[in-house]
Amino acid sequence: MSNLLKKVWGSVSTRSNSSKLAPTSSLSDEIIMCSSSTGEFDRIPVDVFMHIVKLLQPNEVARLTAVCKSWRLIVSDNKLWVYYLQNQNVPWESIFFSEINLRSGFPLQTSSQMQSFMDIYGLRSHVPGAIIIDGGSGYCKFGWSKFDSPSGRSATFLEFGNIESPMCSRLRHFFSTIYNRMQVKLSTQPVVVSIPLCQYDDTEAAKAARKQLKEAIHSALFGMSVPYVCAVSQATLALFAAKRTSGIVVNIGFHQTSVVPILNGKIMRKVGVEAVGVGALKLTGYLREQMQQRNLHFDSLYTVHSLKENLCYVALDYEAELCKDTEASYEVAAAGWFTLARERFQTGEILFQPRIAGMRAMGLHQAVALCIDHCLAAELTADESWFKTIVLAGGTACLPGVAERLEKELHGCLSPSVVDGIRVIPPPYGADSAWYGAKLISNVSCINQVCFTDQAIGSSERKLQENAMLCSL
Repeated sequence: MSNLLKKVWGSVSTRSNSSKLAPTSSLSDEIIMCSSSTGEFDRIPVDVFMHIVKLLQPNEVARLTAVCKSWRLIVSDNKLWVYYLQNQNVPWESIFFSEINLRSGFPLQTSSQMQSFMDIYGLRSHVPGAIIIDGGSGYCKFGWSKFDSPSGRSATFLEFGNIESPMCSRLRHFFSTIYNRMQVKLSTQPVVVSIPLCQYDDTEAAKAARKQLKEAIHSALFGMSVPYVCAVSQATLALFAAKRTSGIVVNIGFHQTSVVPILNGKIMRKVGVEAVGVGALKLTGYLREQMQQRNLHFDSLYTVHSLKENLCYVALDYEAELCKDTEASYEVAAAGWFTLARERFQTGEILFQPRIAGMRAMGLHQAVALCIDHCLAAELTADESWFKTIVLAGGTACLPGVAERLEKELHGCLSPSVVDGIRVIPPPYGADSAWYGAKLISNVSCINQVCFTDQAIGSSERKLQENAMLCSL
């Protein structure tokens, strides 16, 4: 079999090289050279033949398309190129999701035409990669889309203040600092930026504020000579990380929690985005209060934050948990050993019972149930399953037990017909879920078509202005 493969491949290489050396040959000469037969391989069963082709490298297989029509049909088969894509470092499911769903740009087009996987493979091999900047009000993650995880992190609230405030100078300082730390040239790679969740309402004032923030992001980056910019909501990116384009994202942020309905990659603000005034900072503060009652005082929130991340969890049954021995210890670097008991699950419980921390707010399950009711009443599509996938996002959502508890509470406060089929998905990539959602966009084969350029932004703004002028006539 190996001799047969060498024999045919030698013939292929000779023909391919001769065609390169004779660029002046006419089209009729090329047609004569092409045969409808695959030569020696005609005697081999198709399944065995495909295995032989798979032994070749992708670039060698691509060269076979120039030999004859029969080879072109065989090596252009999607199953072959799916095989090559499956054997890359990137998980095949992620490649399939991004190439099927994210190629059309934003907002997503539900009926985009699919290219052959052979073409997609070739395009992906030339994708330059992008800079990903996922900056929220609490923490920022940044890095290269070609890497498996963010290359750097920073505490946004300490170093940059409120970057959600649409001041171009503050945003430019923020982006400049990230680029300096990554030591990359501004004018080379595209950048994918997450837009922090803010101004949840569908009022004109909220729309104007969101538009102002997005324009400030574009202005800051294009002012720094970045070639392409793709700015997408953090909630949408977290949903993409779960390989979904529709669903409800529960983002437990730094200051508050947002419950965001998303249909085909677009936030359904007309349906209603629910906001709960309980976030990661509240949980950290509540844990510190509990420790202070035991005469344990801390100079920095870092120690409390470390204890929360490593010892705290959410109980499936809060009352039953009170009767258990839940004591556990953890050593915080440069601070020593600490032991927690009930504080371990009482801290996370304020997500579902804010009143125990003295807050007047909805529980997490109540906010999600309200959002589901609004989605049901809106009747946006005939298929109601789009809002029954609930994806958790944010570092605090990574606490053990959050997803299980939320699903249990939803079964208790929704009717059986509505709750049937509801699934709560923990953060797919932990606190970095939005970053990974941006990674899927960054590595899509047509990344430059998905992003905006300075000229494209300018022309779209001019078009909006022209439409506004026509409407006023």
